[in-house]
Amino acid sequence: MSTTIVAIATATGISSISIIRVSGSSSLALAKRVSKKEDITPRYAHLTSLYNRDNHLIDHAIMIYFKNPHSFTGEDIVEFQCHGGMIVAQEILETLLAHGAVLAEPGEFSKRAFLNGKIDLTKAEAISKLIETKSVDGAKILAKQLKGDLKEFIDESREAMLRATAYSEVMIDYAQEDIPEDIVANILKQLDALIVKIDNIVDASYRRKGLIEGFRVAIVGKPNVGKSSLLNGLLSYDRAIVSDIAGTTRDTIEEQVRIGSHIIRLIDTAGIRDARDSIEEIGVERSLKSISDADVVIALFDGSRPFDEEDRRIVEILESMETKDIIVAINKSDLEHILDDTFLKKYNPISINYKDNFKNLTIRLQKLFDTIGQDEELMLISTRQIEAVEKTKKAILEAKEPLILGELEFFSYHLQDAIIALSSISKPYDSEEVLDKMFGEFCLGK
Repeated sequence: MSTTIVAIATATGISSISIIRVSGSSSLALAKRVSKKEDITPRYAHLTSLYNRDNHLIDHAIMIYFKNPHSFTGEDIVEFQCHGGMIVAQEILETLLAHGAVLAEPGEFSKRAFLNGKIDLTKAEAISKLIETKSVDGAKILAKQLKGDLKEFIDESREAMLRATAYSEVMIDYAQEDIPEDIVANILKQLDALIVKIDNIVDASYRRKGLIEGFRVAIVGKPNVGKSSLLNGLLSYDRAIVSDIAGTTRDTIEEQVRIGSHIIRLIDTAGIRDARDSIEEIGVERSLKSISDADVVIALFDGSRPFDEEDRRIVEILESMETKDIIVAINKSDLEHILDDTFLKKYNPISINYKDNFKNLTIRLQKLFDTIGQDEELMLISTRQIEAVEKTKKAILEAKEPLILGELEFFSYHLQDAIIALSSISKPYDSEEVLDKMFGEFCLGK
C-alpha cells in the first residue's frame, strides 16, 4: 500500500458539490502542489484555489486534510470539495494523477481501512450495502452493523468457542490440573444456545433480505384478470400492454416502485393456464419461476366471472407456498357478478379497483413490509455471511458428539473449524488465541 490512490467519491451527474478523495503517504504533498499552500492544518476546512499541472486555475474549493491514523483508511487523506459537475471534478482528478497518484480500484479505500484495522469486514460490507439499500428499515439495520452490533455477536460467540476449545486442550494436555467437573455440561449448554441463536439470525436474514435488496413482488393469476392493469396502476404509467385478448402478456415484466418507505421490484407475469403454443408455454414457465423467487405473491382473481378451473389452479399454487407472504386480491369486484371465494377466505382477500389507485392493496403491502422491518433480530446482509454462519453451525454439530463421547481431540478439531468459519465474517482467526485462553485463564506452565 505504498501508492497514493485517488478517486471521485460522489456519483456521476450534475450536483452542487463533488468530492475527490486522496489516500496514502503522498496525500499531503499532492495537496500542497495543487493548492500552492504550504501550511495545511489537519481537520481544518481550507477554502483555497486549485491549479492544474499548467498552473491554470481549476476552481475555488474546500480542502480538508486528515492526518494518519485519524482517518477513514488509517492513512493520510485529503478531500477536495469542489463545485459539482463532472468537468471540474475530472480535471482535479487528472491533475492529481499527473502528479503521481494512482486511480483507486473499486472498494480500495474500504480495503485499506480494513487492512489498517480501522474497520472489520462487517462494517466494510455494511458500508457497501448502505449505498444500495432499498428501504429506510434496511438503512437502520445497516447503521446498527456500522455501530458494531453484528461484530459484538461474532466476538461474543468466538469468545465462548475459544474458551470451550481452551478447556478441551487443557483436559487433553494437562489432565492433572484442577478442571471443573461440570465443564462438559456447560460447554454443551453454550453450544446449544449458540445454535439456536444462529438459526434465528439465518431465518431473520432470509425473511428480511428484501429490506436491503428490494422485495420481489409477483402478480399472478389466470389470463385477462387485470394483472397488467394493476402493474400500470401501481407504477402510475402504462408500462404493460392492456388488452381484452387473453394471453397478451407472454413474458414477465419487472419494474421498481416505491411503497411507503420501501422500493419493491414488481413483477407482472404471464397468465397461468394450459399453454396454447410454445411461446405461451415458455411464458407460463417463467411465471412459475417468478412465483418461486418472489418474497410476496399478489394472487389476482376476477370478481366479475365465476370461479373456474383456471382459478383453482392458482389456488393450488398458493397452497404449495408455505413460507411466502400471499395477498389475494379480487379485481372488478364492483361489477354485478360476485366471485365465489370459498377457496380464498383463509387468505383474507381484499377488494381492489383502478378508480382508487388500488389503495387497499398498497396499504396491505406497506403494513406487511413495515412489519418485517420491525423484527429486532440481528441480520446477515450477504450470502457470504449466511454461508459462514451455516458452516459454523455444521461444525458445532459435528463437535458435539465427540465431546459427549470424551473424544476431545476430535471435539477441538471441529470446534476450531467453527471458529474459523465464524471469524471469517469479521476478522481472521489466529490459533494463538486458544493458547492465550489456556495460559491466561489457567495460569499453566508456571
